[in-house]
Order: sequence, then structure tokens, then C-alpha cells
Amino acid sequence: MSGIPSVDLRKFLNEDKSSREKFISEIGNAFEEIGFVALSGHFLSEALVSELYKEVKDFFNLPQKVKNKYEIEGIGGQRGYTSFGKEHAKGRKEGDLKEFWHFGQYVSNDAELEKEYPKNVVVDELPDFNKVGKEAYLMLEKTAKYVLRALALYLDLPETYFDEYIKNGNSILRPIHYPPIEVEPKNAVRAAAHGDINLITLLMGAHGKGLQVQNREGEWIDAIAREDQLMINVGDMLSRLSNNKLKSTIHRVVNPPRELWGTSRYSIPFFMHPISSMKLDCLDNCVNQKHPKLFEDITAGAYLNERLIELGLIKK
Repeated sequence: MSGIPSVDLRKFLNEDKSSREKFISEIGNAFEEIGFVALSGHFLSEALVSELYKEVKDFFNLPQKVKNKYEIEGIGGQRGYTSFGKEHAKGRKEGDLKEFWHFGQYVSNDAELEKEYPKNVVVDELPDFNKVGKEAYLMLEKTAKYVLRALALYLDLPETYFDEYIKNGNSILRPIHYPPIEVEPKNAVRAAAHGDINLITLLMGAHGKGLQVQNREGEWIDAIAREDQLMINVGDMLSRLSNNKLKSTIHRVVNPPRELWGTSRYSIPFFMHPISSMKLDCLDNCVNQKHPKLFEDITAGAYLNERLIELGLIKK
């Protein structure tokens, strides 16, 4: 695993106290040390993953003119299609070498949040695309809920601390296509070094190498999960909340060797976001004389807006 620890969610889901405590310790320590784990025992079936990748590839293979009609102006790319090179990492001007799609929350019993979130975009040309996307979204959200319950216990919080904030949260499922590289990139990579905005990110075993994580020594190591695993990492929101006890690790997607420039790469991360009103103020039990408060108070919604401006997806 090249330094990325593996954990099994089934240890937490069973009734055995020692098994649960072992999982809590393993995932908490991993997120303190490197901010990434490879997780098995999640709620995504192999069949659903295969179906989703098929639908995603079929979408990105549509003619550009067709894809462009699903790029919605004025919503910061939060739903539907975002075309090649539009997004860039914080502090960079070069656009990342990717195009992507966003599935968002399927709100239940909350009229105010239904007004706040943009509606999901329906792809007319692919009758199963939205159905399969929704099913995968819900299974990843369910997995993330239990991971956050374990982390709540690790942080000495009530087990269900995060539940009220992630119910109807502003989470995003992002199928990404990194197209073949046709000309020498000028200082651009498939995804430049960055930290994620959200609480945690769940990534299905990406099709092809490329994801790298920066360890504490500043070295870049390959992050490769087995096909039955999800790669899970801490986002900046959870790092802020825990006063950097849990690390939001810098990671990137590098360009392949020249002999593989002609190949596409697909990746499908799920970004677990809370509702916008959640306070990201550092937890009292993560602040002390040895660990002074590192971050200003802010809500999740305000922080997300700041970061979307930095990424070039919305204008000030």
C-alpha cells in the first residue's frame, strides 16, 4: 500500500466492542499521521461500481456539443458538466487537465435546502446515467456516515455528532475524465497539488495510477487502493474542526509517462459536505496549551464559497 494504511469498516459495524475500538484507533491514527486510508467493507457493490463506470465513460464519450449543453452557468459547477481545463488548484493559474460531472444531494423533507441547492441535471441521451449515479451517491453517503461516527468517537464526541450536519448535506459525487494528452502540457497536470475542501472524501479505486499523497517528510507516495477498497482522506473542513489533529493531506494526480499519454483516466470521488450552517469552529477538546487554536471561526457554507472562488469556479 506504499504507506497508506488499510482498514475494514466491518470491524466497526459489528457488535464486538474490542473490534469497534480497534477500528476507531486504526482510522483515527491513520488520519492523524497521513490523512489517508484504504477502506474495505463499504456499502458499494462490485456490480454498482462497474455500472457507474460504464455510464460515466458513456457520458464523457458523447460529442462535445452534447456535453456542453449540460454545463450550467451561474452555479459554480456545482451540478452537471464542467468542461476541460475550467478548474485549477488554489494558487495556480493553469487549468487542470480534466473534465467532470457533479451529482448533488437528493434532499428529503427540507424545503429550505431544496431551494438552496441547485437541482441535479438529467442527461437525456443516457437513460440509466442519473439512476445509477443516485444509487452510488446514496451508498457512498451511507459509508461516509459510519466513517464519521468512528471519527466522532476518536475525537471524544458523541458517536452521532456529525449525523445532523450530514443529513441533506451539500455532498458531491464527481465523476472525472482525464482525457488523453495530445500535446506537451505547459506547467499543467491532471490535478495539481491540493487539499480537499470538505469533511472527508471517498474515492473508488481509480482506473489507472496517478494519485499521489505527500507524507510528513514531504515525499510523494503512490496511493493505490485495491478494486474492493475506497481511498478515504480528510478534507480541510474536518481538519479545521479538529484543529489539525486530523490531517488534510496534500495530494495530486500526475501526468502518466509519455508512452501512456494516449490513454484516458477515470476517477470518481465523493466529497462529503455538511449543511452550510454547520460551524467549523475548532472543537474545545482539540485546543490546549500545546495545540493552540489554528483557525478562525467560520461556517461550512462561507468556507465553501471562499474555496470555490480560489478554484476559479465562481467569481467574487
